[in-house]
Amino acid sequence: MKLTDNVLRSFRVAKVFRENSDKINCFDFSPNGETVISSSDDDSIVLYDCQEGKPKRTLYSKKYGVDLIRYTHAANTVVYSSNKIDDTIRYLSLHDNKYIRYFPGHTKRVVALSMSPVDDTFISGSLDKTIRLWDLRSPNCQGLMHLQGKPVCSFDPEGLIFAAGVNSEMVKLYDLRSFDKGPFATFKMQYDRTCEWTGLKFSNDGKLILISTNGGFIRLIDAFKGAVLHTFGGYNNSKAVTLEASFTPDSQFIMIGSEDGKIHVWNGESGMKVAVLDGKHTGPITCLQFNPKFMTFASACSNMVRKWALSSSELQEVLTLPEINQRRLSASRVCLQKGAAPAGCCRGDWCSAMKRCFLSSVGLLVANYRRLIPLLQLLSGGSMTADSSTSLQA
Repeated sequence: MKLTDNVLRSFRVAKVFRENSDKINCFDFSPNGETVISSSDDDSIVLYDCQEGKPKRTLYSKKYGVDLIRYTHAANTVVYSSNKIDDTIRYLSLHDNKYIRYFPGHTKRVVALSMSPVDDTFISGSLDKTIRLWDLRSPNCQGLMHLQGKPVCSFDPEGLIFAAGVNSEMVKLYDLRSFDKGPFATFKMQYDRTCEWTGLKFSNDGKLILISTNGGFIRLIDAFKGAVLHTFGGYNNSKAVTLEASFTPDSQFIMIGSEDGKIHVWNGESGMKVAVLDGKHTGPITCLQFNPKFMTFASACSNMVRKWALSSSELQEVLTLPEINQRRLSASRVCLQKGAAPAGCCRGDWCSAMKRCFLSSVGLLVANYRRLIPLLQLLSGGSMTADSSTSLQA
């Protein structure tokens, strides 16, 4: 299924989680999109099952605290930065709740953490004005860069280069194989004294870079030329809160939360705002990410996580597929139940009974997304493909 303006406007809150007693600092989806993990100031690490739509496990880091958290390539391991005792990064096994390795080196709070999409390399940026390059297999820093100001950093989707945002006015691109030789490209931005950069992300197609700020705007720049393509504003952030901005998986839309609990969505090509979603958040939305594989996203304010999915009306519109002659569909083809057709089904028309049967089977989509593609393939005669950039994963 392809994301469009109308599809994005149809998202609604499907689930609210209140597992935390203090501020949620960060969350991260697993690469396969099946789980999401969160970190909080209450020292908890909560693992959520995206398919079942419920918390799966809660771990604690009472001694060290937990701030930024990222999945590695193994589904049961994460790296996270600490906010107690020291600024060491820790490599944790979720399976048995044991540390695999420590990565000491930073002397101040870690403000950026990015895992390579292709191997065991990751990078971290700190208020000590350094960016460090690490390998999960070794506790020793593999590379160190001293900068002139607070850094933000991120890998590109191919894991060949990484970008560093320095002093809220400059983006530098480094080749991972020769970063010690300095950046191969530097993009100077117009400096804004009213805010500072809080995040930097590449789009999945590698063509765009999104710069988050703690002000009332975010910037979208060309990853090759450094030109500012759009500056998005019009959302509330008067208290200089760190708000996470994100791309949708197809790289076409940009999302950010706001101080008043609403989510603003723009089209990255036209620069036009296409949606403002109100999930009744009680505070600023500090964490916001789209699931990399499934048609859901998550947002967090204070101590609550909200999971968003398509509204039932949008599901019905998608699942009825107007291009198909509905009156020729038989109940035996659309009904997911085995055995006899439901009571009241006329087996030859798209009657209300069939709608109820049909939607009851897919109404639990929040709990089981994998049903949708086989069903759509049935309705379209098997002609659909599961392209990760435009469709739900089969």
